Amino acid sequence: MQGTVATFDPANRSGTLLLDDGSELVFGSAAFDRSGLRLLRLGQRVSIEAEVGGEVHRVSIPGVA
Repeated sequence: MQGTVATFDPANRSGTLLLDDGSELVFGSAAFDRSGLRLLRLGQRVSIEAEVGGEVHRVSIPGVA
């Protein structure tokens, strides 16, 4: 699944994503920490790995391992 960064708070490492279907999805610091990234920019495209219940497990940049 992919989306676009709508908000990102570098202090608490969490934010919201705007999915391609127009819905918003919140991600917490644990999902960001699993990415290995240091920062996300507003409007940046990301890939999302979600748990069965829909909770975001990991946020990553498409094409970057």
